[in-house]
Amino acid sequence: MAIWMKVLLMSACTTALIACGNKTSKQTVKTATEQAKQETPHEKIAQNPLRNAYFGDLHIHTQNSYDAYLFSVRSTPDEAYEFAKGGKIKHPMGYDMQLHSGPLDFLAVADHAEYLGVLEAMNTPGTEYSKVSYAKDMNPGDRAGIFKAFGYFVESLLTGEIIPELSSTAAPRSAWQETIESAERHNNPGTFTTFIAYEFTSLPRVRNLHRNVIFANGNVPDLPYSALDSQNPEDLWHWLDAQRAKGNDALAIPHNANGSDGTMFERTMWNGKPIDQAYAKLRSRNEPLIEISQIKGQSETMPLLSPNDEFAGFELMTSYIGAAKQITKFEGGYARDALKRGIEIEQKTGTNPYNFGFISSSDGHTSAGPFEEDNYFAKVGILDGTPKRRGSVYPAKYKNWDEYYEDRENPPLSSTWGSAGLSGVWAESNTRQSLFAAMRRKETFGTTGPRIRVRMFGGYDLPEISLATDAGVSSAYANGVAMGGSLIRQAGKTPEFVVIASRDVKSAPLQRIQIIKGWVDAKGQSHEKIYDIACSDNGVIQSDSNRCEDNGASVNLNTCEFSKDKGDAELEARWKDPAFDHTQNAFYYVRVLENPSCRWSTWDAIRANVEPNPKLAKTIQERAYTSPIWLLANRDK
Repeated sequence: MAIWMKVLLMSACTTALIACGNKTSKQTVKTATEQAKQETPHEKIAQNPLRNAYFGDLHIHTQNSYDAYLFSVRSTPDEAYEFAKGGKIKHPMGYDMQLHSGPLDFLAVADHAEYLGVLEAMNTPGTEYSKVSYAKDMNPGDRAGIFKAFGYFVESLLTGEIIPELSSTAAPRSAWQETIESAERHNNPGTFTTFIAYEFTSLPRVRNLHRNVIFANGNVPDLPYSALDSQNPEDLWHWLDAQRAKGNDALAIPHNANGSDGTMFERTMWNGKPIDQAYAKLRSRNEPLIEISQIKGQSETMPLLSPNDEFAGFELMTSYIGAAKQITKFEGGYARDALKRGIEIEQKTGTNPYNFGFISSSDGHTSAGPFEEDNYFAKVGILDGTPKRRGSVYPAKYKNWDEYYEDRENPPLSSTWGSAGLSGVWAESNTRQSLFAAMRRKETFGTTGPRIRVRMFGGYDLPEISLATDAGVSSAYANGVAMGGSLIRQAGKTPEFVVIASRDVKSAPLQRIQIIKGWVDAKGQSHEKIYDIACSDNGVIQSDSNRCEDNGASVNLNTCEFSKDKGDAELEARWKDPAFDHTQNAFYYVRVLENPSCRWSTWDAIRANVEPNPKLAKTIQERAYTSPIWLLANRDK
């Protein structure tokens, strides 16, 4: 209890909290469902065999999540979809939220399965839940009320044991049905895709083992499998296997590995025994993707794990999720380290448990994702819904940041969170069938918010092609593999990689393309190395460092205007690994970096006419990450 209260104290502001927002009735949901139009069959949607890049979010919470409800969120799945389609919805603080960068292509509402819809039911007179003695405390409008309300749920979430008086499935069934109906109603094949989804919120000893479960279509179970059924992700994977056997195909996507204290990608199973081949196959079958970035930081890597990566310190969150306590174990908590562990384990067992691809999402808890730095409304409703409450502007009682920090050592935890990410998917059409198939084959990428398009292919006999042309893309598919795929190692042959990245015209120009390589040596030890393979402004890659020379891009911190004459709209490269060894298993993925631009906290400060918080980064370099391509001894592995 005390741990959770501390994090809420850090995340909250020093002023009183105000609850507001409108409630959408479930009668509206029922009426809309009755009037829903017949879906257009997948086969009648125009298909692009060379595939298009679609952008979306696979991780949004609404009032049906227990924590969002406590943060005074009263928006519904319907409103989440309206926001994703470009519409305006209300923040709990009363102001409008709307995307400046245009509608998304797809969205999954992924509310917590644990106590799904229960908080709203407790606040609804006449329900069985409203008769619980502390039901009156479940509609808090101030910080103290939120702390008290959390107290009823914290131990349950940490232990995985359900609160007896809240064990009825009536509210979860109703909220799950609302989730299903809303997704079905807003799904518009060819234009906007919805996925029925939920979050499995396992939190043993405050270590984050959360997963988002995404269903392929409308074939879904009567109730989600939650961490109150079992905190063990292996049990979730077995349940997913059983659902698949019934025709309910789904996949699980781990998120915030950075908050797992090294337990998301361990070398052992839940029972403490070393990972074996059966476990590796079970996991890779059910978790083909991971969420590499979101509001609560990025999970690619960090400086202690990648000391030779000068870009590893980007948007780090190094405390537990839901606890004012520092992480002490980073190995096993980041994607690059996990990829390296995976090829080490494969060397021993013959199967890689961590051959996953990448996506990014938001984890927004206001039915909306704050993807845009200059349009940031944060994550947890009334706790961080204004600049003062999230620590980017000091409260009125202080004259400057020095006075502010005389009262406290650190800014609120929410000030260390970054703007959320977007999932990129290369698919033939904007339909559930095409998008889900692309996620299964890992032809996906994640961005930290901008809609950067990036493509990567690998092969041994790729002709001289440009991925900027249809002919080049067609040739790449015919003669190589796309991101997420595997190549068999061939003696005497070195694979080539072709990459193209295009900027988001509403964000900063591109600065460089990098390839991150990981490999395992004859002793079973893994290594990593970074190569810049394309530089903006006709820059030269320095032979001693494998890095582009500085392109001189800058940011005006008084206006947030970035250099307009530096950087490129598009970068393309063809690259061979100069240190390739055909006897070694390896992986390669691409990281694309923009020129520097203002962080959301700097935008907040400029609008408030104050100096930016000195303990926060003033600028960032937005980026995109592709799923890896693996070099294997045998394709069956």
